[in-house]
Amino acid sequence: MIKKTDLFSNRWAFILAALGMAIGAGNLWRFPRLAGQYGGSFLIPWMLFLFIWSIPLIIVEFSIGKKFRKGVIGAFKEGIGPKFAWMGWFIGLCTIGIMFYYSVVCGWSLKYFFLSIFKGFDNLDPELFWSNYTTGSWQPVIFAVTALMIGGGIVVAGIRKGIERASKILIPSLFVLIIIAAIKALSLPDSTEGLRYFFKVDPLDLLNYKVWLEALSQSAWSTGAGWGLILTYGTYVREEEEVVSNSVLTGLGNNLASLLIGLAVIPTVFALSPGIMAAYQALESGNQGLTFIYMPQLFARMTGGAIFTMVFFLALFVASISSLISMIELAIRLLSDYGIGRKVGILLVVVAGILAGFPSAISLTFFNNQDWVWGVGLLLSGFFFLFFIHKYGILRFKSEVLNYTGKSLFFRDKFIQFISIFMLLEFAVMFLWWFLQSLSWYPENWWNPFAEFSIGTCLFQWTIVLLVGIMFNKRIAQIKAD
Repeated sequence: MIKKTDLFSNRWAFILAALGMAIGAGNLWRFPRLAGQYGGSFLIPWMLFLFIWSIPLIIVEFSIGKKFRKGVIGAFKEGIGPKFAWMGWFIGLCTIGIMFYYSVVCGWSLKYFFLSIFKGFDNLDPELFWSNYTTGSWQPVIFAVTALMIGGGIVVAGIRKGIERASKILIPSLFVLIIIAAIKALSLPDSTEGLRYFFKVDPLDLLNYKVWLEALSQSAWSTGAGWGLILTYGTYVREEEEVVSNSVLTGLGNNLASLLIGLAVIPTVFALSPGIMAAYQALESGNQGLTFIYMPQLFARMTGGAIFTMVFFLALFVASISSLISMIELAIRLLSDYGIGRKVGILLVVVAGILAGFPSAISLTFFNNQDWVWGVGLLLSGFFFLFFIHKYGILRFKSEVLNYTGKSLFFRDKFIQFISIFMLLEFAVMFLWWFLQSLSWYPENWWNPFAEFSIGTCLFQWTIVLLVGIMFNKRIAQIKAD
C-alpha cells in the first residue's frame, strides 16, 4: 500500500508534475518546425486531436493509475488479466527506450545553456560547432550523464520532497521564461509577418492529409498520451482526486506552452531572416537544425541576443529535465512493483540510462534510429491502452475505473462508445500512413532492420521487445503484492 507521504499533497502539485511530464523538448524542439511548416492551418487539427485523442488517452491512463496503484505492467495484469502483462511490458520498455536517448537531448540543452553564459555564439560557426560537438566530442556523454544524475537526484527524494517540490519550481519558471521569450520576439521589428503566418489558415492546407496526420502525431507525442507516464503519476494521487478536469488541464496547459513557444520562435525567424524564403527554409530545416544550429544564428543578430539565447536554452533544459524526471519515475515504479527499494531502483535506472544512452550520445545516426523506432512505437503503446478499455468493457471502465458521475454530454454512454471506436480508427489510419510513407521515403531498404530509418528497423526492435514480453509473460506478471 502506498503511504500518504508518498502521495502528491494536493491537486495543483499533481497538475504541475503532470505538466512537467507533458511539456518537454517536443514543445520547444518539434512544435515550432511543424507550425512553421504549415502555418495556422496546422493549429486547427492540432487542437482538435487534443480533445479526440490526447485528452481521452490521458483520462484513461490517469484512471488506471489511480484505480490499480501499480506501474504499467501491474496495472495491465490486475485490470485485464495476467496474460496481458506483456502489453504493459512493451509500454514501459518503449518509454524507457525514449528515456535512454532523451537524456542526450537534455545534455545538449544544458551544454548550450552553459555555452550561452560563458562563451556565447558570436565567434562560433553554429553549424560547424554542432557537427564537431555531436560527432567528435565526448561532451555529449558527459552532459547526458549529468542530466541523468540531476533527474535521479530529484526523483530519489520521493514524490513530495522530490518530484512535487521540483515541479513547483520548474514549471512556473518554464512558463515565465517562454513568456519572456515570446514578448521579446513580438517586440522585434518585422515580427508581425511571422505572427500573421503563425495564425493564418489556408483552407487548401486543411485538405492536405499530411497536415492532419502530423497534427495527430504532435498532439499524441507532446502531451505524453499513451506513454504510461501519467498512469505512473496517477498511482500517487489522493483517492478524492478528480480525473477528468485534471486531465483536461494537463492537455490544455501543454498546448498553451506550445503556442507560447511558437510565438517566441516563429516571429523571431521571420524578423531576423534575410527574406521570407529564408525564413521558410529555416523553419523546415528539421528539429535539430532549427533548435541548435539556426536559432543561435538568429539570436546573434538581435539586440540583447546573448540574454535571449540564455533564456531560450534554459527553457529548453527545464522542459527537458521535467519530462526526464517522469520517465525515470516510470522505470522506478516498475521496479518497486517487484519489491526493489527506491534507492536501489534509482541506482539501477541511472546506471542503465548511462550505459544504454551512451550509443545515442556518441552517434547521431544511432540517436536518430532510436528516436524513429520508439517515437513511432508510442502508437502501439496508445493502441494497447485502447485495447485495455475495450477488454475491460467501455461502460464498466467508466463506472468502475473512471468512476465519473457528472452529467457532461461528453461522458454519456453513447458518446464514450463512439470516441473509443473512433480512436481505434485514428490509430489504424496513423499506423497505415506511417507504413505507406516509409515505403515511399525508403523504397529500396524499407525492409532493412539495420537501416537508420526504415520499417524493418522498427519491426525488428519492436518484435524483440514483444517476443521477450510474451515468452516470459508469466515471470513478468509476478508483481509483488501490496
